[in-house]
Amino acid sequence: MQRRHTTSAPMGSWLLGPSDETSTRRRIRVQLLLTAPLVVTNFIGALIAVVLVTVVVPGPSVLTMEYVYVNFVAVPVYIVFAMVVGITWGTKRLIRDLRWATTNATPSAADHLAAFRAPRRLTTVQGLLWGLALVVLTFLYGLVDLDVVPKVAFTIALTGITICAYCYLLSEFALRPIAALALEVGGPRPERTLGITSRTLLIWLLGTGIPILGLMLIAVFSFIRPTSSAGLAVSIFAVGGVALIFGPLLALISVRATASPLRAVRAGMARVAEGDLDTSLVVYDGSELGALQRGFNRMADGLRERERIRDLFGRHVGHEVAANALVSNPELGGEEREVAVLFVDIIGSTTIAATRKPAEVVAILNRFFGVVVDEIDTRGGFVNKFEGDAALAIFGAPADVDDPAGRALAAARAIRRRLTAEVTECDAGIGVAAGIAVAGNIGAHERFEYTVIGDPVNEAARLSEVAKSAPGHLVASGRALESARDSEARHWVHRDDVLLRGRLESTRISIPVDAVASTSNGGTPDTGSGPDLRQR
Repeated sequence: MQRRHTTSAPMGSWLLGPSDETSTRRRIRVQLLLTAPLVVTNFIGALIAVVLVTVVVPGPSVLTMEYVYVNFVAVPVYIVFAMVVGITWGTKRLIRDLRWATTNATPSAADHLAAFRAPRRLTTVQGLLWGLALVVLTFLYGLVDLDVVPKVAFTIALTGITICAYCYLLSEFALRPIAALALEVGGPRPERTLGITSRTLLIWLLGTGIPILGLMLIAVFSFIRPTSSAGLAVSIFAVGGVALIFGPLLALISVRATASPLRAVRAGMARVAEGDLDTSLVVYDGSELGALQRGFNRMADGLRERERIRDLFGRHVGHEVAANALVSNPELGGEEREVAVLFVDIIGSTTIAATRKPAEVVAILNRFFGVVVDEIDTRGGFVNKFEGDAALAIFGAPADVDDPAGRALAAARAIRRRLTAEVTECDAGIGVAAGIAVAGNIGAHERFEYTVIGDPVNEAARLSEVAKSAPGHLVASGRALESARDSEARHWVHRDDVLLRGRLESTRISIPVDAVASTSNGGTPDTGSGPDLRQR
């Protein structure tokens, strides 16, 4: 059975594509989502570091001729070097390690672990490059003037930490399709990953903690090397501006990372509430939110299994009985009910079984019972039993219906018409009776079934035997006609009084009006009494 996802962006963003995307498109998409944002983020980080060193952070100026080679040769060369190394060593190696996800291969245990370590490994590469920048550029600036070392080291370190944290969040987002595949085929996510609390603390650190630390260090530098009030104001204004720009951006990233799984679960719950139990979520988050997504899928699986069991249970014992059993604790015993009983039995079933292959007999029986069940269900009846080549149907139990006798008589006439037209390989005798019967659970405490016991059941079975030689092969008891409404009773006519086998009193027999007419038109004189039905 195909599962339907709750939204058009099952992984929280249209940028990540559908979950059933081809491996080639997935590889290209992940490569672009990893490379482009990381390159842009690191480039912006480098520009911010340059601005902080040259304009914002108090200390000796680096905009003099002594630093011309460092500023215009060493710094640009290292930026280009870091970009090239980051792309080739970082993203390409990462894609190579995750090739199983882009070739539809089954991941090994190591592949599964690598899928969740990928953001951390990529961030480690970025951290090494920023760490190398801290060592190389601080050394080069220190060769010119040792007094400039503190502010250069401070600026590169603080900027590098911020950019690496951004890279972690962006790479985690870009690698959601890989994480979803790993969670689908490789089990739960490893424990050492960022949860909601860790992500929240990281966002606070980047958006608030580091800017505050920067302001504090600027104050420290101003004490070590006094600066003008205008310079100090510029420094505070610049750091505050960076915090105001990137703080909301970080908050947006955090909120979207938290809200996307929750929105997916909410949409899935709405689909389930509407009755769509084939809904499922793509699990791409390894935090508590991912556990929520997996919990939803387990819930949906349980509901599908419960519905399947309910359907199978209903097919075996009847949907009304199944519904009653599910809402209450069924117990042995029963109650008296005014019911109508329809019994239908194939004529000449022994001959059919002897002259046809077993598979053909089963096919005929299935078509035969298909007609019977359809007409009985349409009129609110309950097929209580299939007995080989016969079926017993009840109207008025277990569910109350208005005019049970009229419904049973109408169903019997409809069954006779459809069997004549749709199941030409066989015919059947149909008997309808009505009266008081006991309906309930019969058997033992370990195993019981819902059934109806009483005179109407026995009478309907005997009438089906009489019907096999009656016009139209359909008869009903006088009690059934008396209990039915006039709208149905007018379709029937009294035929004879018959003493049924095992009974002490005669039963008033009626047949459909159209059966009398067809007998007369068929060339057999209608004497008013028809064939002798009393020799039973």
